[in-house]
Amino acid sequence: MLYKWKAACRIENMILETIRQKIKKSGKTRYRIAKESGVSESQLCKIMQGKTVYCETADILLKYFGMELVPKKTKTQRRK
Repeated sequence: MLYKWKAACRIENMILETIRQKIKKSGKTRYRIAKESGVSESQLCKIMQGKTVYCETADILLKYFGMELVPKKTKTQRRK
């Protein structure tokens, strides 16, 4: 059980790091991203400080930056 939790944390960190990089490279202020995405500036600040946010917030920001999370296909799904 602990193993699954650690794996989930690593995935979460990868996603948040991707969002951080997108925010930095966007050339936009956090205020502007907040207004355009609908995510509060305080949530963006938390992300930039290395804190976690709700999955819904991360999903909104990923969509804002033109990205999405998709489930990995398993071997049985590929055979169909």
